[in-house]
Amino acid sequence: MRPWLIVPLIVCARVAAVPAFAQSPPALTLGDAVARALANHPRVLAARDLATAAAAATRETQSSLFPTIFGSLTAVDALANSRIAAGGLNNPIIFDRYSNGVTIGQLVTDFGRTGNLVDTAALHQEAREDDAATTRADIELQVTAAYLRALRAQAVRQVADDTVRARQLVVNQVTALAQNQLKSDLDVSFASVDLSQAQLLQLEARNDVEARFADLATAMGERDAASYTLVDPADAGPVPTPVPDVDPLITAAMAARPDLLSARADFRAAQHFATAQGDLWRPSIAFAATAGVTPYRQNTLTDRYAAAGVNVSIPIFNGHLFGAARSEAEARADAESQRVREAENVIAHDIRVAWLQAGTAFQRIALTNQLVAEATQAQSLAQSRYDLQLSSIVELSQAQLNLTQARLDQANARYGYAEALAVLRYQAGQRP
Repeated sequence: MRPWLIVPLIVCARVAAVPAFAQSPPALTLGDAVARALANHPRVLAARDLATAAAAATRETQSSLFPTIFGSLTAVDALANSRIAAGGLNNPIIFDRYSNGVTIGQLVTDFGRTGNLVDTAALHQEAREDDAATTRADIELQVTAAYLRALRAQAVRQVADDTVRARQLVVNQVTALAQNQLKSDLDVSFASVDLSQAQLLQLEARNDVEARFADLATAMGERDAASYTLVDPADAGPVPTPVPDVDPLITAAMAARPDLLSARADFRAAQHFATAQGDLWRPSIAFAATAGVTPYRQNTLTDRYAAAGVNVSIPIFNGHLFGAARSEAEARADAESQRVREAENVIAHDIRVAWLQAGTAFQRIALTNQLVAEATQAQSLAQSRYDLQLSSIVELSQAQLNLTQARLDQANARYGYAEALAVLRYQAGQRP
């Protein structure tokens, strides 16, 4: 190959390789992240399966209200002139035969016990559906928090990158001045220390971004972490103000929180089950009928058979089993009522705390914005004074440090308020 072709070929190869490395990560909005989590997260899928299982259990209990029909095929080869002589009080004779038929059974009434059991199962189903809604709300809050924390980590990384660039310029400036005997080596040392601190902040910020993306992947129910181009929800409009009064939030939560609705449904289910256990003392009436043909039989038998009857079962004594069962069920129902009370108290407390935290976070936004403006002005003045040799490197270093900390506080306040609002909406039973 001719030597003069080597350089153009290398340049072309590098240009061709640039798009592969310059590709930006895929975009991911908060709504997309939540949708992926609700479709893929194992907890959401498990809660959905439990709700499906509860619906099947309800149908199982309801089956007692419907007739049962089954067919039978029976063939017997008996010892001649034999009878069943052991194992029972009667002594029936056994005939050689083959027969087939159908048997129908139907509960006529058990005076409300089965109905209460059906209501119990239906309320348990309702509770599991509310549990599934609670799980979806939990996952949505986790994804929202992870998404906002990833945005905050990216903002912190941007502050760290800007700080490194700014302090690198100072190091370059001070080094050049020191080489011309205009600044001392002490100034170079101070500037180099500040640069090293900024580089440490940059290293931690980059590591934190990767960790927050790993948290986001886990919140979405995914195993492998990936980087995304996140869309800041705050860019869509002005910062919402917090709710001025907490009492309406508590009232709304008492009516809409799915975990509280689940606890109430379990309590009502326990009440119905206690009533059903009390109904054990009541009689039950059942109807049964059977009919069929016997093509192969003894000559003394007819070629068809049929029978129908009603059975009434009346409990008399069973060692206090029914009384103990009812007492147990009533005690469990009382325990469920206390569980509902505790849930209401905890929800009211959590809403008040979340409301206070959201209000404080909102106030921090204005304060940190003011702090950034003042720190920016102070850093500019300190830089000018240092350039005019009216101050030392210590004053400039402190001004740079104050600006960096103010920008970090600003990022924490901005995304901290968004996360506090998401928590407040979750506590009030709203979408985060």
